This record gives sequence, C-alpha cells and structure tokens, in this order.
Amino acid sequence: MKNYYKKRYSLSEQGAKNLTKATYCCFLTYVINVAPMLILMALSNQLILGNVTGIWQYISVAVITLGVMYVLLSNEYVSLYNATYKESADLRKGIAENLADLPIAYFSKHNLSDLSQAIMSDVERIEHAMSHSIPKVVGMLIFFPLMGVMMVIGNWKLGLAAIIPTLISFAFIPLARRRKEKAYDRYFHILRDNSDLFQETIELQQEISSFNQSKKVKNGLYKRMEESEKIHFNIELGSMLDLGVSSLFSYISVAVVIAVGINLLIHGEISLLYLIGYIIGTIKVKELFDISKEGMIEMFYIEPAVRRIKEMKNSPIQGGEDTSFSHYNIEFKNVAFSYDEDTKVLKDVSFTAKQGEVTALVGASGSGKTSILRLISRLYDYDKGSILIDGKDIKNISTDSLFKDISIVFQDVTLFNTSILENIRLGKETATDEEVKMAAKLANCMDFIEKLPEGFNTPIGENGAELSGGERQRLSIARAFLKDAPILILDEISASLDVDNEKKIQDSLNMLIKDKTVIIISHRLKSIENIDKIVVIDDGFVEKEGTHEELKETSKVYKNLIQKTKLAEEFSY
Repeated sequence: MKNYYKKRYSLSEQGAKNLTKATYCCFLTYVINVAPMLILMALSNQLILGNVTGIWQYISVAVITLGVMYVLLSNEYVSLYNATYKESADLRKGIAENLADLPIAYFSKHNLSDLSQAIMSDVERIEHAMSHSIPKVVGMLIFFPLMGVMMVIGNWKLGLAAIIPTLISFAFIPLARRRKEKAYDRYFHILRDNSDLFQETIELQQEISSFNQSKKVKNGLYKRMEESEKIHFNIELGSMLDLGVSSLFSYISVAVVIAVGINLLIHGEISLLYLIGYIIGTIKVKELFDISKEGMIEMFYIEPAVRRIKEMKNSPIQGGEDTSFSHYNIEFKNVAFSYDEDTKVLKDVSFTAKQGEVTALVGASGSGKTSILRLISRLYDYDKGSILIDGKDIKNISTDSLFKDISIVFQDVTLFNTSILENIRLGKETATDEEVKMAAKLANCMDFIEKLPEGFNTPIGENGAELSGGERQRLSIARAFLKDAPILILDEISASLDVDNEKKIQDSLNMLIKDKTVIIISHRLKSIENIDKIVVIDDGFVEKEGTHEELKETSKVYKNLIQKTKLAEEFSY
C-alpha cells in the first residue's frame, strides 16, 4: 500500500508511510465501531430471553472497547492531520527544489500560471484529500468486503439484500468521476485564461484613456467570468445529481433489508432480534458509505492536480558532474537545436570562440544568434552535435559548475523590487558594498545612481520600473563586472544605450574582457569592427567567419547587414 500511495500521489517515502498508517487506523476504527453494536445485540438477546448474567462482563468489554476506540481515534487524528500537513509542506518544497533544477526550456514550454497553481492550489487540494478522504475511503474499501462477508455468512438473503443496493450505489461514483475530471480540466484551463485576461485588463486599464473602450474591455472580462461560473455551476449540479441517486440507493438498502427480513420473520426463518441486528448493521454500512462516497469523488477531483505535480516532479533535470576548467575555449561542433519539433533554429553550427579573444555573432533577426548564447550557458540543451569548454562536453557538466564560470548580460534585463545595491550584488552574493560600488562605477552607473534620493539604497520598483531602459541595462552589466567570470556572454547590451554611454561601456568592457572568452551579439556593426573574430549566422548555419575586413570581401550576408545598418542610420537621422 505504501508503494501504491507513493506512486499514485507522488508522495515522499515518509508521506506514503504516514498515509498507509492513517488508512489502517481508519480501517480499525471502522471495525471497532461495530463492537458497540455487537455488545448491544448480545445484551438484548439475554434481556429478551430473561437470562441476564455477567453484567460486569458487558461493562468491562464496553470500557475496553471505549479505550481502544480512544487510542485508534487519537492515532487516526495524528496520522490524518499532523503528518498530512507536514507532507504538504515537504511536497511544496520538493516541487520548488525540482523546479530550480529544471532547464529554462521547461518554463518556456509551460504556462507560469499553471506552475503557480500547481504549487499553491493543487498541493492544497491534495493536502485536503489526504487529510479528509484518501485514508477513510481506502479504509472503507478494506472494511466493506469484510463486513459484507460476515453479513452473508450470518444470513445470505439478508446479506445480499444489504450489499446489492450498496454496490449499485457505488456504481454511480465512476460516472461522477468521468464527468467531473473532464469538466474540471476544462474549468481550470478557463480559470488560467481568466487570470491572464485579468493581468492584461489591468495593464490596458493603465493605458486606455477612452471611457467607452475601457468599458468594452471590462464587459469582455465580466462575460468571461460569467461563463466560467456557469461551467462551475454545471459541474457541481452534475455532482449533486450523481450523489443524489447514489444516496437514494443507499437508503433503499435499508428498506430492502427490512422487507426481506419481515418476510423471513413471518416464515419463522429468523428471530426479531436477528432482523434488528441486520437493520442496525445495514444502517452502519450506509453511514460509513455516505461518509466515504464524497471522499471518493474528491479523490477523482484531485487527479488532474496529481498529474500536473507528477509531470513537474518527473520532468528530466539537467544532469552533469561538478567540473573545473583550466582553459575556456568554447567549441561548437555540428550543433543542431530546435525549441519545438516543427521549427529548426540551428541546423549545423560549427565555430570556436577562443579564450582571450572577442567573438561576435551577427546575422538577421531569427537566424539563431541568441539561441547559441542560451546553449552555451545550458539554459537550453542542444539536440545534436556537441559544445565543448576546455574540451569537455557541457552536457556532462553540472549547471552549478557552468554558471559559476559564466556571466550573462541579455537584452531583456530582469531586476527586482529592492535596492540598487542588492540588485547588483546578485552577480556575486558574497561581495562587499565597496566591491558592488566599484562594479557600478565600471559599468558607468554612477551618473544616475548619484541622482537618486537614497543613492545605492534606493528601491527601483518591480523589474526596475523606476529606471530607464538604458539604466536597467547598465545595472545588468554591473552584475557581470562584479561576478568577473572567465566566460562573458553579451546579448545586444548596447540596444538601450545612447552613443555616449555605449562608448563608456565599451571602454569599461576593454578592461573586463582581458584573458576572458567573450561572445557578443550586436546589431551595431561599428561597435564590432575591431574585434578578433566575427561569425556570420544565416538560417541556422555558419555562413562565414573572419575579421570585419575579411567578411566585407567574402560574405554576402555580412555585406547585406552592413548595407541595412547604413540605411537604418540614415533613416534615424
């Protein structure tokens, strides 16, 4: 049972063990709950026969039964609630730890609203099912056959009269399962879409000045919310009907036992006491079944949540061993890569970026330049070929080792709603304040930091909302200065900088890149005219590589890029 729980609900070893213990406690609780009925039946039999002896025996058995019930209920409570809540906390932490080890590719293929829902809402639903439903239902499924066999052995006619309607009542639960599972999958997809629409509406609300347009957007959102609530209402209505019919048959079981029992009593096949005993037993089974069937529906209800959590926990993480490098040459050998099966981004890329040199990647938008940078840093893993650093394939290197030796400055900067000091310190968490300030100075950040109300301690808002694009970019560059890693990756770092600031950054970079392996992407060809090597990427292939002067003569793609750059500069003037 422990292995079943572990596999079925994606629980930890201890969580599955605790849930198994809770199940056995529930089963034993059901069994001991029958004891008062048996004691009462035995006492009633003696009272009817007028032969009451050993009253203290009944009292002793009753006291022992109460003691056993107390112990079982106490253990059941601890197993159901305390252990369950601990497991839900461990489950959330386990998901978070697993997410931290997943490649960035996973997050690009999954909606972040779904991931957030899985961590918060889905775990909460599983937690409730573990503490209220799963052990009770499984305990009932063990107890019911045992009780049914005992009732059939006692009198097969009365036993079947109690069991058959109950089994028919059980049959309606799978109907509710299929309907509810499909409906809730659809419902939660709609909730996710509504969540995205909420965010979009809020952002539009900040930009739309026209009252009529704003009203139109709101009405669209209200309509979507009404549709989702209708679906939810229909789901609950369907469940109510399934449960209603199921409950009807459970009540019928009592009526059938009474009808069959009276017929047997008239024909002298059983005594009145025997009939009363079967009626009480049937009512007891009905009560336990009524408690369990809602739990069964909840178990079906959480199945989509369990699937999402399993999918996250079982997603392959990026493996590799901790590795140290003595040299930092980066070599691409026939590398192919695609974000999905239909579109090949890189088809056959081969080149070498040497340590102590600056290698630039140029090409039209969509040619695969940024994808190459993502592959070097293992934000994604390539499909074919190999990427070597110091002669070692990066697929065999742990991401921790790789990230330690790589600084990345992407075009899209991510900042946090804290101080400038702490945002830069992300490049090196152990850095002192003085080291952070020196990195900011090298990245040419001092001109705007000194104008802020609290200087380095000024909060900059969510993703640096209080700063301009160029200022955010320079903070990102400051992180790279602070980390001072031997491999430096720069993706369009000058895109948000004016000419004056770009020159200052270039001067600072000249100091930073000494003895490093530097790979950059830049659409401003003037900024890469004097670098060591330029690799021209065209439609997923390396078209040519060489210096600026060489490529002007040999590369058709590079010539076109120069022409487009000149036209863009003329147009900007």
